[in-house]
Amino acid sequence: MPEAPLISIVDDDVLTRDGLRELVESLGYRAITCKSAGHFLECGTIAETACLITDLQMPELNGLELQEALRSQGYQTPVVVITAYPNEKHRSLAFANGAVGFLSKPFNEQCLIDCLNAAIDLRSSQTRSRVATEITTD
Repeated sequence: MPEAPLISIVDDDVLTRDGLRELVESLGYRAITCKSAGHFLECGTIAETACLITDLQMPELNGLELQEALRSQGYQTPVVVITAYPNEKHRSLAFANGAVGFLSKPFNEQCLIDCLNAAIDLRSSQTRSRVATEITTD
């Protein structure tokens, strides 16, 4: 039986991290939590992460900077950005960099579930595409 997809959660607020982890695990996914973008970048699970849920406003690197750091390292990890301070500029930047969701806190759980489903579907299609490319280039 294949292992459940890993959802990584990055938020500097422990209550938000724990609440998101509980929701993600209740949906049958595996979850890890990180208290900062730097912690996530050092945790060793980036390649395994099927979806990243990240807060926008955090000390050091914010969620958009984390998204950009992943892209610059060659990762195409689907990202859901969550924020208590939404604005159109940040929303546009998130989607321009490939985010699958941009949610305003507090958000409806079903909206996050829909974003996770879209992210898992996207990640699965990326994996299938990568495997097909590897088969045709061998």
